[in-house]
Amino acid sequence: MSVSSKEFGCSRDGRQLMLYTITNNKGMSAEVTNLGAILVRLFVPDKDGKAEDVVLGFDKAEDYYGNPSFFGATIGPNANRIGNAEIEIDGVHYELDINDNDRNNLHSHIDNGYHKRVWDVETSDNSVTFSIEDPGTLGFPGNKKLSVTYTLTDDNELKLYYAGSADEKTILNPTNHTYFNLDGFKSGSIVDEEIQLECDEFTPTDDESIPSGEIASVKGTPMDLTSRIRIGDHIDDAFDQLEFAGGYDHNFCIRGYDGQMRKAATVWAAKSSRMMEVYTDLPGIQFYAGNFIEEGQIGKEGAVFNKRYGLCLETQYYPDAIHHENFVQPLVGPDKKLETTTVYAFKNI
Repeated sequence: MSVSSKEFGCSRDGRQLMLYTITNNKGMSAEVTNLGAILVRLFVPDKDGKAEDVVLGFDKAEDYYGNPSFFGATIGPNANRIGNAEIEIDGVHYELDINDNDRNNLHSHIDNGYHKRVWDVETSDNSVTFSIEDPGTLGFPGNKKLSVTYTLTDDNELKLYYAGSADEKTILNPTNHTYFNLDGFKSGSIVDEEIQLECDEFTPTDDESIPSGEIASVKGTPMDLTSRIRIGDHIDDAFDQLEFAGGYDHNFCIRGYDGQMRKAATVWAAKSSRMMEVYTDLPGIQFYAGNFIEEGQIGKEGAVFNKRYGLCLETQYYPDAIHHENFVQPLVGPDKKLETTTVYAFKNI
């Protein structure tokens, strides 16, 4: 196991950016940067031992300052959407950035969210820890501290451990927005990959992807991914939820949630023989099939990224939870800290 580093360009304010490579003893490596605590590359072996990079992204740090699709990003302080871009905590009203459908908030802030800030760094033999302090910016109350630790194991697991705190009650709901393509980032559409979610329910939304507050069964609908299924089989079905989001882009409720680690999802790619399992201690997982990847983006090695060229499995508290008392609340404060782990485990079919 080892961690090495090299220069990765400069930040918008002239600070040095670095790229850190974590390598295990099984032919797997992960490359992460202190810009946005972003996962830039993830090399995973196939059944023949050939390692390929399975995540979408860019070769240059400056391209991540554009990054309209949030490739690889650590999202914070709050992932996903908040309806009407406003929240109320203990009777106090706060207004957030309006950046989605002219009235909602998406991923906290497009230009100044945590995914575009420079994080502090500590390294060990097999991990890199990024940390950030936020003095109550972006409309969310409280002075916040957040760290995310990327650890690569010899079992070919990439572990993400988040720890956060705040000096007053506030929302802290980070996630990782990596787009996976298990056949390799240059291999095109993911619709022929297969998926299974350990989720019997999901949170339906309106036509702006804001949850209604209902928790609905997936049974008898195209949202039923409880058995292994080709992603493309029902993604374009005439079903209102899929039509609203242009395909799968929904929060699914992890079966049996109790705050302990549980399997949430499995993805199979027959062409490359790679399989990925996702484990988390959070209540929800956003399965996003890349329906709105900005067409024609030029990524690593000149690859062109288009619609559905990658998929995201974003572990999270349910979107817009602050407006729905029946959802588990993503609140931290003087008496409650954030500690959560997500694992992306890779195997061969």
